[in-house]
Amino acid sequence: MVADSGRDITTKSHHIIDKFMKRRTILQMTPSVVLGVTSCSVDKADEVSAGSAAARQFSQSGTVKLGANTQYRSPAYVSQGLRNPDINLPSNFSTGTVTHSRGSSAYPHVVMTFDDGPHPQNTPRLLDMLRVHNIRATFYVIGSNVDRYPHIARRIVAEGHEIGNHTYTHRKLTSLSAFEVRQEMQRTQDAIIRATGVKPRTMRPPYGALRTDQRATVMREFGYPTILWSVDPRDWQRPGSSVVTSRILAGAENGAIILAHDLHAPTVTAMPATFNGLLSRGYKFVTVSQLLTQKG
Repeated sequence: MVADSGRDITTKSHHIIDKFMKRRTILQMTPSVVLGVTSCSVDKADEVSAGSAAARQFSQSGTVKLGANTQYRSPAYVSQGLRNPDINLPSNFSTGTVTHSRGSSAYPHVVMTFDDGPHPQNTPRLLDMLRVHNIRATFYVIGSNVDRYPHIARRIVAEGHEIGNHTYTHRKLTSLSAFEVRQEMQRTQDAIIRATGVKPRTMRPPYGALRTDQRATVMREFGYPTILWSVDPRDWQRPGSSVVTSRILAGAENGAIILAHDLHAPTVTAMPATFNGLLSRGYKFVTVSQLLTQKG
C-alpha cells in the first residue's frame, strides 16, 4: 500500500512538472505569437496550424516574423474633417491684368498656394491632406526641385492641382538682368513640362520681388500674370503650427490668395486645422486659374 501511494505521488508530480514546462514554453514565446493564436478572426483549425508553425519557427531561430499589418492607417488621417465641395469652374482665364493679389470678393472662394517645393517629405504629406479634404491647391514650384523630384511634380498635377513657375534657383529677380530673368522662367517651364507634360500658366516671383517692367516682359514673353497674395501667415519665420492657422483664418476673406510654404514641416502640420477652419466658415477652395476666371 505504501509503495502504491509512493507511485501515485510520483505520477502526480510528473504531471505537474509536465504542465509547468508546457506553460513555461508558452510564456517564452513572443507576445505577437500569443496574440496571433488567440485572434478572433481565424477559425480553430487555423489557430492550431498558425500556432504550430510559429512554434516551429521560434524553436529554429529564436524569433518569430509576422506578416505586414495591412490594416494600419496613420493616425494623422483617421479623422478626415470637413470636405471641400466639388467645384466645377473653368480654368481658362483671359485677363489683361499683369498682377493679381486677390480674386473677386463676390464669391466665397479662397486659394491655397504653396511655394518652394516639391519637398521629398512635406509635399507628399500635404498632398495626402488635400486629398482627404477634396481641395485643389496651386503649387509654385522651384525648377531645380522639380528636376530633383519629378515624381512628386507629376503627382501634384495628376491629383488635380495647379502648378506654377517660381523660378529655377529662387533668386531675387529684381537683381537680375533681363536675360537672367528669362533664363529663370524658361528653365523652370522646361523642367515642369518634362516632369508633368503641363505648361504652367502663372508665375510667382521669389519674395514677391519683380519690377513693373519685368512683370510686363514676363507677361508678354511667357503669358504669365504675376501672382502675389493677400494673406501671409509669415510661416517662414516658423512661429508654430497653431499660429500659422490662426493668422490664415484671421486674414481670410472672399477672393483671398493665401501664401504658405510646403518647404516647412510645421506649415504642413497646420493645414488640417486651417482647412477645417476655412471650410467651417463657408469658404470654398479653388485654384488660381479658377479664381482669375471670376475676375473677368
